[in-house]
Amino acid sequence: MLKENPLPANTNYAEHIYVRGIVQGVGFRPTVWRLAQQHDLRGDVSNDGDGVIIRVQGEQADISSFVQDLVDTKPALARIDSIERQPQAAIESLSATFDIIPSTKTEVNTGILADAASCDECIQEIFDPDNRRYGYAFTNCTHCGPRLSIIQGVPYDRAQTTMAKFVQCARCEQEYKSPEDRRFHAQPNACPDCGPQCWVTDKAGNKLTSQSPISDIAHYLQNQSIIAIKGIGGFHLAVDATDEIAVQKLRKRKQRPSKPFALMAKNIAMIELYCHVNEHERALLSSAAAPVVLLDKKQNILLADSVAPGQNTLGFMLPYTPLHHLLLNQIEQPIVLTSANIAHEPQCINNDDAISRLATIVDYFLLHDREIENRVDDSVVRMMAGKPQFLRRGRGYAPHSIILAKSFQLTPAILALGGELKNTFCLLKNGHAILSQHMGDLENYSTYEDFRHNITLYQQLFQHKAEYIAIDAHPDYLSSQAGQEIAVQQAINIESIQHHHAHIAACLADNQYDMDAEPVLGIVLDGLGYGDDGALWGGEFLLADYDKSTRLAHLKPIALLGGTIAMKQPWRNTYAHLHTCLGWSDLSARYAELDLVHKLNQKPLKTFDAMMEKNMNCPLASSTGRLFDAVAGAVGICFENIQYEGQAAIELEASITKQAWQDSALSAYPFSVENKVFDPTPMWQSLLEDLAESVEVSTISARFHKGLSLAIQQLATQLANDNKVNTIALSGGVFQNKTLFEDVKKGLEQQFTVLVHKNVPANDGGLALGQAVIAATRIMRKQ
Repeated sequence: MLKENPLPANTNYAEHIYVRGIVQGVGFRPTVWRLAQQHDLRGDVSNDGDGVIIRVQGEQADISSFVQDLVDTKPALARIDSIERQPQAAIESLSATFDIIPSTKTEVNTGILADAASCDECIQEIFDPDNRRYGYAFTNCTHCGPRLSIIQGVPYDRAQTTMAKFVQCARCEQEYKSPEDRRFHAQPNACPDCGPQCWVTDKAGNKLTSQSPISDIAHYLQNQSIIAIKGIGGFHLAVDATDEIAVQKLRKRKQRPSKPFALMAKNIAMIELYCHVNEHERALLSSAAAPVVLLDKKQNILLADSVAPGQNTLGFMLPYTPLHHLLLNQIEQPIVLTSANIAHEPQCINNDDAISRLATIVDYFLLHDREIENRVDDSVVRMMAGKPQFLRRGRGYAPHSIILAKSFQLTPAILALGGELKNTFCLLKNGHAILSQHMGDLENYSTYEDFRHNITLYQQLFQHKAEYIAIDAHPDYLSSQAGQEIAVQQAINIESIQHHHAHIAACLADNQYDMDAEPVLGIVLDGLGYGDDGALWGGEFLLADYDKSTRLAHLKPIALLGGTIAMKQPWRNTYAHLHTCLGWSDLSARYAELDLVHKLNQKPLKTFDAMMEKNMNCPLASSTGRLFDAVAGAVGICFENIQYEGQAAIELEASITKQAWQDSALSAYPFSVENKVFDPTPMWQSLLEDLAESVEVSTISARFHKGLSLAIQQLATQLANDNKVNTIALSGGVFQNKTLFEDVKKGLEQQFTVLVHKNVPANDGGLALGQAVIAATRIMRKQ
C-alpha cells in the first residue's frame, strides 16, 4: 500500500503525499488535519481528481508516524488503495499551521463513495430530545448518509450535489467549516431549520395536514395501508409484514404474485424472532452498506404467508436512514419494503413521477424535497460457505471500484456493457474497474433508458472517455446493440466477448488473478448464453484465462420447446428432457400411472415432437437453469409457469429438509459423461423410479442436488488433471444455489484452489467486469 521513496537524512524536510482510493466525502481531510496537529506538522491537504494531496513539513520521524497513523485510524468509510510519498525541498510558502484548502479540479481517477447507513452518533442525535436534530429525518455526517444518490459531479463538493439548493444555516455552516467537527465538509449536512423536509400526501398527491408525518405513516401502516416512501436511492412500497390482507393487497396492486418481498425490522433482536442470524450475518446487517441479507427462516413465525411463498429464507435489512429509524421506532413488527414500481419497471426516484406511476398501488405517500439524482436499488447478499455472496450489488457498494491485479494498472479506457438480464456496466481505466449499480432487465424499455442515462452519467462523473467497447457476443442483446451504436457514433473499436468466458474472467478479476497467470478450469452453470459455435450454452467446463477459453465439456443439449417461452414454463423443459433422454413412448407406457405423465399427456406433445424433428423454434441449449426447471416441473413445483426468474429452482432447493440432505449422500442420483457431454439420462431414470414409489419431494430434490454436485466434482477433477490445472473458478447464476455451491466448493477444495466471487454477483450482474478485463488483456497484448 505504501510507496515510499528513499528519505533524506536531515531531520526537517517536506513531503508531498498522494493518497488514492475512497478518500473523498468520508471525513478524510479532517482526519489528516487532526493527525497533523497531533504530530506538530505544518502544511495543507486538498482533494483532486486522483484522491487527496497532502503537503507537509516537519521532523522526519513525525511525518512517518503521521502516515502510519493515517493508515491505522482512517475514517470508517475510507478505503486506502495506495499512499505515495515524495520528499521535497523545504516549502517556504507553506502556512505556519496545517490547513484544509479548496479542491483542485483535475482528471478524475478517485473513488466516489456509496451511500452509507446512518452512523451510531447520528442515530443517537435523532432520538435525543435535547439535541437540535431530534426527530430530524435527514440527519447525516461525514461517516454516513447519501453520496452516489445525490452526486452530480466531482470533486465531491456540496455545489455538485442535489443539496446545493439548501443553504446552510449559521450553526450548520459552523459545523461544516470546523475541522474538529464530524460534519466538517459533510456535503449533505442539514438540520430542521435549513434542510430537506418530509410530508404526507394522499394517493393523488394532495398534501395532508400533519403535525408529524412519520407518526402518521406509522399509524397508516398499522391499518393495512400501502405506503410509498421516498428513501435514499429511490421509492419503496411498505406494508405491515404481519398482516396477510395488506401483503396480499400489495401483491395484487403491484402485479407481483409470488416473488419474495424484502423486509425491514427496527433491530436485530426483532429479526431474530423470525430468522436464524449468525455473527457474519449480524455484521452484514449492521454494516455501513446495510444490504438486504437472505437469512434462514424459523418455523411457525407470525408473519404473513404471502411475504415469501415457497421459500425457506427471508430477506431482511435494518433501517439505514434516519427516516427509516424514526418510522420503525414507532412500529412493533417488521414491514415489507420493496422497490416502488410496476413489475419489471425501474424504481421511482422523482416525486411527480412516483405520484403518476404509483397512484393505482398506494394509499399514501411519504415524500421529501431532497432530490435523488441517481437511482440505486438495495443490495442483496447471502452468506455462503462462510463468505458473503452478492445476489445484487447496489446501494452501499456501488460504485466502489474493484481492485484488480497489478498487471492491469496500464489498461486503456474500456466501457463494457454487460448482458441482457440483471444488467450492470463497467468502466475500466488505469487498473480501476467501476461496476455500476444493478440496472435490471433491459427488455423493459424504461430500464433500457435508465441504462443509457447511467452510462452517460458515469462517464461524466469519472471523466471516462472510452477508447474501446466490450459487449456480449449475443447479437440480439440490447446491451450489445447499444455497444455497437456507441462504437459507431464515437468511431472506436469494439470487442465481442463470449458470455461464459466473461463469467470466468469476472471471477478471476474478483480474486485479483494476475493477467499472465496459468489458465484455470472454469465451471459456469447458468441459464443461457451465446456460445462460440452459435448455439446456446449454459452448463460449461472451460479451460480459460483472460485472453482465451476452450470448451472442454458441457451439459447435454436439450431443446427449448417454443424458444424463450420455455424459460417461463417448466413443463416444457421436463418434457424435452424426458423425450430426449428416455423416449416418451416407452416412458409414458412404463409410468402410465404417474401424475406427471397424465399432466404432460394433456399437452400438444405431437406438435412438439414434430417441432423437434424439424428443428422448428426449439433451439438446443446446454442449460443448467433449464435442467433445474425440468426437475422442478417433474416433482410438481411451478409445473405450469414461473412468475419470476429462477422461481422453480429456488423453490426446488427450498424443499430440501436437513434430514433429506443428510440422507442424500448414499442415494444421490447418477449422471454420466461420454464424449465430453455431461448427461442427465441416468438421473432421470432414478428420479422417475422415486416418483413411482411416491418418494417425498424433499428427498428427490436432495438426491438431485447431491448427484449433480458429485458429478460436477468428478468431471472437474478429471478435466483439471488431464489439463494439468490446479485452480478451478466457479461462476454463473446457478451457483447462487447455496446447497449446490457449498457442496461443490467443499468437495473440490480437497484437491484444488477454488476461486469464487467476492465483490460482484456470480450471475449476469458480474458479466461486465469479465468483459472489461478480457478486452483489456487482448488490447494490451496486441500493443
